[in-house]
Order: sequence, then structure tokens, then C-alpha cells
Amino acid sequence: MSPIKDSVQLAPETLMMGHGYDPSLSEGSIKPPIFQTSTFVFRSAEDGKRFFEVAYGLRERGPEEALGLIYSRINNPNLEILEDRLAVWERAERALVFSSGMAAISTTVLALSRPGDVVVYTAPAYGGTEYLFDRILPRMGVRTVSVADCDGGAALAAAIATASSEASRAGGRLAAVYVETPANPTNQLIDLQAAAAAIRALGVAEPPPLVVDNTFLGPLWQKPLQHGADLVVYSLTKYVGGHSDLIAGACLGRADLMARVAEMRTICGTITDPHTAWLLTRSLETLHIRMERSQANAVELVRRLRGLKGIAAVLDAGGAESAPDQQDIFRRQCAGPGSTFSIRLAGGEAEAFRFLNALRLFKLAVSLGGTESLASHPSSTTHSDYSPEAKARCGIGDDLVRLSVGIENVDDLFADLSQALTHL
Repeated sequence: MSPIKDSVQLAPETLMMGHGYDPSLSEGSIKPPIFQTSTFVFRSAEDGKRFFEVAYGLRERGPEEALGLIYSRINNPNLEILEDRLAVWERAERALVFSSGMAAISTTVLALSRPGDVVVYTAPAYGGTEYLFDRILPRMGVRTVSVADCDGGAALAAAIATASSEASRAGGRLAAVYVETPANPTNQLIDLQAAAAAIRALGVAEPPPLVVDNTFLGPLWQKPLQHGADLVVYSLTKYVGGHSDLIAGACLGRADLMARVAEMRTICGTITDPHTAWLLTRSLETLHIRMERSQANAVELVRRLRGLKGIAAVLDAGGAESAPDQQDIFRRQCAGPGSTFSIRLAGGEAEAFRFLNALRLFKLAVSLGGTESLASHPSSTTHSDYSPEAKARCGIGDDLVRLSVGIENVDDLFADLSQALTHL
């Protein structure tokens, strides 16, 4: 079933209750059962041949031809239902799910690049992403260029043009432009329309895809495909999963690019398992409610915390303390600020640790997007492998604390943060 055919009149939150699933195929079960199986039986030898022809790219699938079930490393009913529903949120032509967010990112980048290529990416980014780009890809002959884009897109545009020219002269290509927006953990926004324009300005026959990590704002508050992105990646562990009980990732976007990613996923085996897919399908039914509640809590906490004694700055996406160009990007690109933001405390690591250790409701953990509220110290955890120079360039100081706000009572959360501030 096409992920967009029946989504014209119905809202995504409505479609999450049944899109892509026919109860008559599962004994009338109102919810999809878990297809905990490794392999599927063909009705005929001819079916097996047809299914493998499509799965291995030996021929194009017909307009109304379903991808036959073969083996759960390739496809599975639970995964197909989940992928159809994920695609609805951003009107993507295709979605694929993976065993983790990093599996989604690494599989996607490997599918797009080859030795001699260059990948341009924005910093700061999730620590695992930067590790992949800075330490793993160069071993495979793929050069990476990091851009701390803090000037409205000029630095990124210049890096795209330079990298493309240099790669071409060396016999390679600019394989992809990778953007994380808002950035982790500073909430720095990247202008996606400007990035897409910089790619178009290259004038090359096959322009590099713009790949966007949309984990921080999720499918509710930012839709990169509508602003020029070609592919969107997610850590589904975060807001989509939302209960801190699974690990998964996703990639969504253009069908031709997704075919390359699907090939790499099949061969590398980075697909997620049926039970995790089933849990994610369950979580999608309440995604909008959870994200709306957590954002409302975060917006109220930002309002109360801003200017409070002991807090030097509040870093929320497009917020009152951000630069005018950041606020302009937010107005054009985002439907909301989400529920993950950072604060700069008066002091350094010692004061930050006293604050963190004094928290009672906020749990000390490095993830985000769950129903519970979390606090972390990026400089000593997720971004601890950054050099002092990189931390300074990206604004990740020892005074920075990242907060992921959950769905608890907002007055209780504010009381916890307030009492922790007295320990500075």
C-alpha cells in the first residue's frame, strides 16, 4: 500500500491507528500481531523468483506489485507496517527502519559514498555521528569536512562548493551533505533551504543528496523533505519510541536513493527485529500526544528558567536568546521548538556536576525523547572525545547541561530544577 495514497484527507495521527494493516490477513486481530519468524513460505517457485528479482534489484517492481515476503533480514510484515506509517508523517516516498539510529546513519552514508568521495557535515552533531565521519569513513577512503555553521549558511555553502570542486579534481565526488538540525546539544539551526540551494548551485549532473538528522524535533515539529532535503534519518529510540525501552533508527526520502539504502541494509543486515518494529508501531499511536505534552512542558520551563539566578543562558531552538538569523530560520522551518534544550550555568564543570547530582526527578542519562525527564553533561559524556578547540568552536562548554523534558507535571519539574540551582 502506498504510504501517501490515503493520507490526503486524514491526519497522520488518525492514520497511525490502522494505515498499512488489514486485520483480515491476521485472523481479524485489531492490532498487528508480532511476526516473529525468520523466513516466509512461497506459494510457488515462480513467486520466489519474482520476489528475489525485486529484492535484489534485478528488475523494477510493477506499479501495483507488492514486495513479497522472503526473509526477515529483507522484509517482514511488522517492519512494512511501521515503514508505511513512518512515511506518512513526512510524505516520504519510502521509509526503512534499522537496528539503531547509528545503523540508519552508517548504512545510509555507506550506500551513498565510495572511496575518493567527500562528505560535508555540520557540527556539532551527535557524538556517534562525528565518530563515524571523523574516524571510520577516512579509513575507507572517504574524506569528511566538518562545518560549524554559525553564520546563516555562508560557511556551509562555501564548504559545499569547495568540497565539490576539490573532489572532482581528484576524481571523486561530493557524495552527500549531512546536516543535523537542531544541533546536539546547542540547538543551533541550519537553514535547509539555503543548503539545498547551495547544492543546486553546483550545477552537477548528479547533485549530492541533502541528508538531515531530524531526531531532535521529530516528525511533528520539522519536516525536512518539505524544505529541500532528499533523505531524513532518525534515532527512533528517542521520540518515536518514546518509552526508553528500545533501540532503532530510520531513513526516509526519495525512492531512488532509498533503493540504494535498502540494498545496503539487506547486505549489511542492519534491519531491526519484528518485536522492536511492533513496539514502535504501538508508540506511533501516541506520538503526537507525547510530543505535544513534552514540548508544552519544555516551553514553560524555558519561560521560567530564563533569567533565573545561576543560569547564564537558555539554548532553545529559535528562542529569545538566539541570534535574529536563527529566529528567522525557526519561523520558516519549524513548527515548534521541541522538548530538548540546554542551559549554561554560572560556573564550570564543578558547578554543573553539583547541579546534576542534586536533581531528583530529572534522571542523569544521555538519551532524550522519552516520557521521563533526563539531564546530561555533554562535555564529559556524549561529546567527551571532542578536542578543547572543537568544544570551544561548537559552544560545548563545561558549563553546559542538556535537558530532555518528559510528560511529568511541569510544576514538579520546575521545583526540581529550582532546588538543584541552589547547590551551585
